[in-house]
Amino acid sequence: MCKMKDLLVGIDLHSNNHVVGIQDCNDRRITHKKLSNRLPLLLDSLKPYKDRIREIAVESTFNWYWIVDGLLDSGYKVNLVHPPKVIQYSGLKHTDDKHDAFFLAHLMRLGILPTGYIYPRELRKVRDLNRKCRRFIEERTSHILSLKSFVNRQLGNQLSGYKVKTLKEEEIAKMFSDTNLQTIGLVDVHTIQYLSHVIKKLEKKVLDQVKLRDYFERLLTITGVGKTLAVTILLEVGDIKRFPSPGDYVSYCRQVKSKRESNKKKKKKGSNNKKNGNTYLSWVYMEAACKAVRYSTRARAYFNRKMKSGHIMLAYKSVAAKIARASYYMMRDNVDYNEDLIFPKP
Repeated sequence: MCKMKDLLVGIDLHSNNHVVGIQDCNDRRITHKKLSNRLPLLLDSLKPYKDRIREIAVESTFNWYWIVDGLLDSGYKVNLVHPPKVIQYSGLKHTDDKHDAFFLAHLMRLGILPTGYIYPRELRKVRDLNRKCRRFIEERTSHILSLKSFVNRQLGNQLSGYKVKTLKEEEIAKMFSDTNLQTIGLVDVHTIQYLSHVIKKLEKKVLDQVKLRDYFERLLTITGVGKTLAVTILLEVGDIKRFPSPGDYVSYCRQVKSKRESNKKKKKKGSNNKKNGNTYLSWVYMEAACKAVRYSTRARAYFNRKMKSGHIMLAYKSVAAKIARASYYMMRDNVDYNEDLIFPKP
Protein backbone atom coordinates (compact mmCIF):
# COMPACT_ATOMS: atom_id res chain seq x y z
CA MET A 1 0.00 0.00 0.00
CA CYS A 2 1.40 3.38 -1.04
CA LYS A 3 1.63 5.80 1.89
CA MET A 4 1.27 9.54 1.55
CA LYS A 5 4.97 10.21 2.16
CA ASP A 6 6.11 7.56 -0.34
CA LEU A 7 7.50 8.43 -3.76
CA LEU A 8 7.47 6.32 -6.90
CA VAL A 9 10.04 6.61 -9.68
CA GLY A 10 9.67 5.73 -13.34
CA ILE A 11 12.70 5.61 -15.62
CA ASP A 12 12.35 5.67 -19.41
CA LEU A 13 15.65 4.19 -20.60
CA HIS A 14 17.32 4.77 -23.98
CA SER A 15 20.66 3.87 -25.51
CA ASN A 16 22.45 7.08 -24.46
CA ASN A 17 20.13 8.76 -21.97
CA HIS A 18 17.26 8.16 -19.57
CA VAL A 19 14.38 10.24 -18.23
CA VAL A 20 13.55 10.05 -14.53
CA GLY A 21 10.05 10.91 -13.32
CA ILE A 22 9.31 11.12 -9.57
CA GLN A 23 5.75 11.36 -8.26
CA ASP A 24 3.88 10.81 -5.02
CA CYS A 25 1.05 8.39 -4.26
CA ASN A 26 -1.56 10.88 -5.52
CA ASP A 27 0.06 11.02 -8.98
CA ARG A 28 1.38 14.50 -8.17
CA ARG A 29 4.55 15.02 -10.15
CA ILE A 30 7.48 16.04 -7.96
CA THR A 31 10.27 16.40 -10.50
CA HIS A 32 11.72 14.96 -13.68
CA LYS A 33 15.15 15.00 -15.29
CA LYS A 34 16.78 13.85 -18.49
CA LEU A 35 20.23 12.43 -17.79
CA SER A 36 23.00 10.80 -19.78
CA ASN A 37 23.57 7.13 -19.05
CA ARG A 38 25.95 7.52 -16.13
CA LEU A 39 25.08 5.86 -12.83
CA PRO A 40 26.55 8.61 -10.57
CA LEU A 41 24.30 11.20 -12.24
CA LEU A 42 21.22 9.07 -11.60
CA LEU A 43 22.13 8.34 -7.97
CA ASP A 44 22.80 12.03 -7.32
CA SER A 45 19.40 12.98 -8.74
CA LEU A 46 17.65 10.42 -6.49
CA LYS A 47 19.69 11.13 -3.34
CA PRO A 48 17.49 13.98 -1.98
CA TYR A 49 14.46 11.67 -2.13
CA LYS A 50 16.08 8.35 -1.19
CA ASP A 51 14.39 7.98 2.21
CA ARG A 52 10.96 8.46 0.63
CA ILE A 53 11.38 6.39 -2.55
CA ARG A 54 9.36 3.19 -2.18
CA GLU A 55 10.27 1.56 -5.48
CA ILE A 56 11.58 2.28 -8.96
CA ALA A 57 10.37 1.06 -12.36
CA VAL A 58 13.00 0.71 -15.09
CA GLU A 59 12.06 -0.02 -18.67
CA SER A 60 13.61 -3.27 -19.88
CA THR A 61 15.71 -2.35 -22.89
CA PHE A 62 18.83 -4.01 -24.31
CA ASN A 63 21.04 -2.02 -21.89
CA TRP A 64 19.29 -2.40 -18.55
CA TYR A 65 22.02 -4.30 -16.68
CA TRP A 66 24.04 -1.30 -15.48
CA ILE A 67 21.14 0.76 -14.21
CA VAL A 68 19.25 -2.06 -12.44
CA ASP A 69 22.40 -3.46 -10.81
CA GLY A 70 23.50 0.02 -9.73
CA LEU A 71 20.12 0.84 -8.17
CA LEU A 72 19.94 -2.51 -6.37
CA ASP A 73 23.45 -2.01 -4.99
CA SER A 74 22.34 1.38 -3.66
CA GLY A 75 19.49 -0.20 -1.72
CA TYR A 76 16.53 0.67 -3.94
CA LYS A 77 13.68 -1.69 -4.73
CA VAL A 78 13.63 -2.07 -8.51
CA ASN A 79 11.01 -3.40 -10.92
CA LEU A 80 12.08 -4.37 -14.42
CA VAL A 81 9.24 -3.35 -16.76
CA HIS A 82 8.00 -5.63 -19.55
CA PRO A 83 7.60 -3.07 -22.41
CA PRO A 84 5.34 -5.08 -24.80
CA LYS A 85 2.77 -5.48 -22.02
CA VAL A 86 2.63 -1.76 -21.19
CA ILE A 87 -0.54 -0.46 -22.86
CA GLN A 88 -1.03 3.31 -23.10
CA TYR A 89 -4.46 4.83 -22.70
CA SER A 90 -6.26 5.15 -26.05
CA GLY A 91 -7.05 8.63 -27.29
CA LEU A 92 -3.78 10.24 -26.22
CA LYS A 93 -2.70 12.89 -28.72
CA HIS A 94 0.82 13.45 -27.47
CA THR A 95 3.32 11.45 -25.48
CA ASP A 96 7.03 11.90 -24.88
CA ASP A 97 9.79 10.46 -22.73
CA LYS A 98 8.71 12.47 -19.69
CA HIS A 99 5.14 11.19 -20.02
CA ASP A 100 6.39 7.61 -20.41
CA ALA A 101 8.49 7.84 -17.25
CA PHE A 102 5.59 9.15 -15.18
CA PHE A 103 3.25 6.60 -16.75
CA LEU A 104 5.45 3.77 -15.46
CA ALA A 105 5.28 5.26 -11.96
CA HIS A 106 1.50 5.61 -12.35
CA LEU A 107 1.09 1.93 -13.28
CA MET A 108 3.27 1.01 -10.32
CA ARG A 109 1.00 3.00 -8.00
CA LEU A 110 -2.06 1.19 -9.36
CA GLY A 111 -0.37 -2.18 -8.88
CA ILE A 112 -0.74 -3.15 -12.55
CA LEU A 113 2.82 -2.60 -13.74
CA PRO A 114 3.83 -5.55 -15.98
CA THR A 115 7.25 -6.68 -14.81
CA GLY A 116 9.94 -9.03 -16.05
CA TYR A 117 12.44 -11.30 -14.34
CA ILE A 118 15.66 -9.77 -13.01
CA TYR A 119 18.11 -12.55 -13.69
CA PRO A 120 20.69 -13.10 -10.88
CA ARG A 121 23.78 -11.13 -11.70
CA GLU A 122 26.48 -13.79 -11.26
CA LEU A 123 24.60 -16.41 -13.25
CA ARG A 124 23.74 -13.77 -15.85
CA LYS A 125 27.43 -13.49 -16.70
CA VAL A 126 27.65 -17.20 -17.45
CA ARG A 127 24.42 -17.02 -19.46
CA ASP A 128 25.78 -14.17 -21.59
CA LEU A 129 28.99 -16.11 -22.18
CA ASN A 130 26.92 -19.04 -23.39
CA ARG A 131 24.95 -16.71 -25.66
CA LYS A 132 28.19 -15.43 -27.14
CA CYS A 133 29.19 -19.02 -27.82
CA ARG A 134 25.86 -19.55 -29.56
CA ARG A 135 26.58 -16.56 -31.81
CA PHE A 136 29.90 -18.10 -32.81
CA ILE A 137 28.14 -21.40 -33.57
CA GLU A 138 25.74 -19.58 -35.89
CA GLU A 139 28.65 -17.82 -37.56
CA ARG A 140 30.51 -21.11 -38.07
CA THR A 141 27.39 -22.71 -39.54
CA SER A 142 27.08 -19.89 -42.08
CA HIS A 143 30.69 -20.49 -43.21
CA ILE A 144 30.13 -24.26 -43.39
CA LEU A 145 27.07 -23.76 -45.61
CA SER A 146 28.96 -21.21 -47.70
CA LEU A 147 31.85 -23.64 -48.32
CA LYS A 148 29.48 -26.53 -49.08
CA SER A 149 27.67 -24.38 -51.62
CA PHE A 150 30.94 -23.15 -53.12
CA VAL A 151 32.31 -26.67 -53.65
CA ASN A 152 29.00 -27.89 -55.06
CA ARG A 153 28.81 -24.93 -57.45
CA GLN A 154 32.39 -25.30 -58.70
CA LEU A 155 32.82 -29.10 -58.71
CA GLY A 156 29.34 -30.59 -58.34
CA ASN A 157 30.46 -32.45 -55.21
CA GLN A 158 28.30 -32.81 -52.11
CA LEU A 159 30.25 -32.51 -48.86
CA SER A 160 28.84 -33.34 -45.43
CA GLY A 161 28.96 -30.78 -42.65
CA TYR A 162 31.44 -32.96 -40.73
CA LYS A 163 33.71 -33.20 -43.77
CA VAL A 164 33.66 -29.44 -44.25
CA LYS A 165 34.63 -28.86 -40.61
CA THR A 166 37.64 -31.16 -40.95
CA LEU A 167 38.94 -29.94 -44.33
CA LYS A 168 42.68 -29.16 -44.49
CA GLU A 169 44.50 -26.56 -46.56
CA GLU A 170 46.13 -29.21 -48.75
CA GLU A 171 42.73 -30.70 -49.57
CA ILE A 172 41.52 -27.32 -50.84
CA ALA A 173 44.69 -27.03 -52.96
CA LYS A 174 43.96 -30.43 -54.54
CA MET A 175 40.33 -29.49 -55.23
CA PHE A 176 41.11 -26.27 -57.10
CA SER A 177 43.98 -25.43 -59.41
CA ASP A 178 43.01 -21.76 -59.73
CA THR A 179 44.54 -19.59 -56.99
CA ASN A 180 41.45 -17.39 -56.71
CA LEU A 181 39.23 -20.40 -56.03
CA GLN A 182 41.80 -21.75 -53.57
CA THR A 183 41.75 -18.44 -51.70
CA ILE A 184 37.95 -18.47 -51.45
CA GLY A 185 38.00 -21.99 -50.04
CA LEU A 186 40.88 -21.30 -47.64
CA VAL A 187 39.18 -18.22 -46.19
CA ASP A 188 36.20 -20.34 -45.14
CA VAL A 189 38.41 -23.20 -43.90
CA HIS A 190 40.53 -20.90 -41.73
CA THR A 191 37.46 -19.16 -40.34
CA ILE A 192 35.77 -22.47 -39.51
CA GLN A 193 38.91 -23.75 -37.79
CA TYR A 194 39.29 -20.58 -35.73
CA LEU A 195 35.62 -20.50 -34.71
CA SER A 196 35.73 -24.20 -33.78
CA HIS A 197 38.68 -23.49 -31.49
CA VAL A 198 36.87 -20.56 -29.84
CA ILE A 199 33.61 -22.51 -29.48
CA LYS A 200 35.36 -25.44 -27.83
CA LYS A 201 37.10 -23.10 -25.38
CA LEU A 202 33.89 -21.24 -24.48
CA GLU A 203 31.82 -24.42 -24.14
CA LYS A 204 34.31 -25.85 -21.68
CA LYS A 205 34.34 -22.67 -19.60
CA VAL A 206 30.53 -22.58 -19.45
CA LEU A 207 30.17 -26.31 -18.79
CA ASP A 208 32.62 -26.19 -15.87
CA GLN A 209 30.36 -23.65 -14.16
CA VAL A 210 27.02 -25.31 -14.93
CA LYS A 211 27.44 -29.10 -14.81
CA LEU A 212 27.16 -29.26 -11.01
CA ARG A 213 23.82 -27.42 -10.95
CA ASP A 214 20.56 -29.17 -10.15
CA TYR A 215 18.73 -30.87 -13.01
CA PHE A 216 21.72 -30.88 -15.41
CA GLU A 217 22.23 -34.67 -15.44
CA ARG A 218 18.46 -35.17 -15.43
CA LEU A 219 18.00 -33.01 -18.55
CA LEU A 220 20.62 -35.07 -20.37
CA THR A 221 18.25 -38.06 -20.21
CA ILE A 222 15.81 -36.36 -22.60
CA THR A 223 16.11 -37.85 -26.07
CA GLY A 224 17.69 -35.21 -28.29
CA VAL A 225 19.15 -33.09 -25.48
CA GLY A 226 22.93 -33.09 -25.16
CA LYS A 227 25.30 -31.02 -23.04
CA THR A 228 25.02 -27.88 -25.17
CA LEU A 229 21.23 -27.88 -25.10
CA ALA A 230 21.03 -28.81 -21.40
CA VAL A 231 23.40 -25.97 -20.49
CA THR A 232 21.35 -23.49 -22.52
CA ILE A 233 18.10 -24.62 -20.88
CA LEU A 234 19.51 -24.19 -17.39
CA LEU A 235 21.05 -20.80 -18.08
CA GLU A 236 18.09 -19.34 -19.95
CA VAL A 237 15.46 -20.58 -17.49
CA GLY A 238 17.10 -19.46 -14.27
CA ASP A 239 14.48 -20.11 -11.58
CA ILE A 240 11.82 -22.45 -13.02
CA LYS A 241 9.39 -21.32 -10.31
CA ARG A 242 8.98 -17.98 -12.05
CA PHE A 243 6.70 -19.78 -14.52
CA PRO A 244 3.30 -20.43 -12.86
CA SER A 245 2.34 -23.25 -15.23
CA PRO A 246 3.79 -25.46 -17.98
CA GLY A 247 1.75 -23.47 -20.49
CA ASP A 248 3.52 -20.27 -19.46
CA TYR A 249 6.88 -21.96 -19.89
CA VAL A 250 6.06 -23.46 -23.30
CA SER A 251 4.82 -20.04 -24.44
CA TYR A 252 8.06 -18.45 -23.19
CA CYS A 253 9.93 -20.99 -25.32
CA ARG A 254 7.92 -19.84 -28.38
CA GLN A 255 6.44 -23.27 -28.93
CA VAL A 256 2.76 -22.26 -29.12
CA LYS A 257 0.75 -20.88 -32.03
CA SER A 258 0.54 -17.10 -32.32
CA LYS A 259 -2.84 -16.28 -33.83
CA ARG A 260 -6.25 -14.85 -33.05
CA GLU A 261 -9.45 -16.65 -34.07
CA SER A 262 -13.14 -15.91 -33.68
CA ASN A 263 -16.24 -18.13 -33.53
CA LYS A 264 -14.18 -21.23 -34.43
CA LYS A 265 -13.68 -19.96 -37.98
CA LYS A 266 -10.76 -21.36 -39.95
CA LYS A 267 -9.74 -17.93 -41.19
CA LYS A 268 -7.70 -16.27 -38.47
CA LYS A 269 -8.29 -12.64 -37.50
CA GLY A 270 -4.62 -11.88 -37.04
CA SER A 271 -1.52 -12.92 -35.15
CA ASN A 272 -0.05 -11.95 -31.82
CA ASN A 273 3.57 -11.05 -31.12
CA LYS A 274 5.56 -14.05 -32.34
CA LYS A 275 8.78 -12.67 -30.84
CA ASN A 276 7.50 -12.69 -27.27
CA GLY A 277 9.59 -15.21 -25.40
CA ASN A 278 13.12 -16.52 -25.46
CA THR A 279 14.77 -17.09 -28.84
CA TYR A 280 17.50 -19.29 -27.35
CA LEU A 281 15.02 -21.71 -25.75
CA SER A 282 13.07 -21.73 -29.00
CA TRP A 283 16.23 -22.90 -30.77
CA VAL A 284 17.00 -25.46 -28.07
CA TYR A 285 13.66 -27.23 -28.24
CA MET A 286 13.51 -27.21 -32.04
CA GLU A 287 16.99 -28.78 -32.11
CA ALA A 288 15.89 -31.34 -29.52
CA ALA A 289 12.74 -32.08 -31.54
CA CYS A 290 14.73 -32.76 -34.73
CA LYS A 291 17.04 -35.16 -32.88
CA ALA A 292 14.18 -36.83 -31.02
CA VAL A 293 12.36 -37.54 -34.28
CA ARG A 294 15.56 -39.05 -35.65
CA TYR A 295 16.46 -41.27 -32.69
CA SER A 296 13.21 -41.95 -30.79
CA THR A 297 10.63 -44.39 -32.14
CA ARG A 298 7.88 -42.84 -29.99
CA ALA A 299 8.72 -39.29 -31.04
CA ARG A 300 8.91 -40.28 -34.71
CA ALA A 301 5.50 -41.96 -34.55
CA TYR A 302 3.98 -38.86 -32.94
CA PHE A 303 5.69 -36.67 -35.56
CA ASN A 304 4.30 -38.80 -38.41
CA ARG A 305 0.77 -38.50 -37.01
CA LYS A 306 1.10 -34.73 -36.89
CA MET A 307 2.49 -34.68 -40.42
CA LYS A 308 -0.76 -36.14 -41.77
CA SER A 309 -2.73 -33.08 -40.74
CA GLY A 310 -0.24 -30.25 -41.01
CA HIS A 311 2.98 -28.71 -42.25
CA ILE A 312 6.33 -30.34 -41.46
CA MET A 313 7.51 -27.38 -39.34
CA LEU A 314 4.27 -27.46 -37.34
CA ALA A 315 4.88 -31.14 -36.70
CA TYR A 316 8.40 -30.42 -35.42
CA LYS A 317 7.03 -27.56 -33.33
CA SER A 318 4.48 -29.91 -31.78
CA VAL A 319 7.27 -32.30 -30.77
CA ALA A 320 9.29 -29.38 -29.42
CA ALA A 321 6.33 -28.24 -27.31
CA LYS A 322 6.02 -31.75 -25.84
CA ILE A 323 9.70 -31.80 -24.88
CA ALA A 324 9.52 -28.29 -23.41
CA ARG A 325 6.53 -29.25 -21.28
CA ALA A 326 8.34 -32.39 -20.08
CA SER A 327 11.47 -30.45 -19.13
CA TYR A 328 9.33 -27.99 -17.16
CA TYR A 329 7.96 -30.78 -14.96
CA MET A 330 11.42 -32.32 -14.63
CA MET A 331 12.88 -29.06 -13.32
CA ARG A 332 9.90 -28.04 -11.19
CA ASP A 333 9.06 -31.39 -9.60
CA ASN A 334 12.52 -33.01 -9.79
CA VAL A 335 11.17 -36.04 -11.66
CA ASP A 336 12.73 -38.30 -14.28
CA TYR A 337 12.14 -38.15 -18.01
CA ASN A 338 9.34 -40.51 -19.06
CA GLU A 339 8.93 -40.86 -22.80
CA ASP A 340 5.80 -43.00 -22.38
CA LEU A 341 3.99 -40.03 -20.81
CA ILE A 342 5.23 -37.52 -23.38
CA PHE A 343 4.58 -39.55 -26.52
CA PRO A 344 1.87 -42.09 -25.58
CA LYS A 345 0.76 -44.73 -28.00
CA PRO A 346 -2.39 -43.76 -29.97
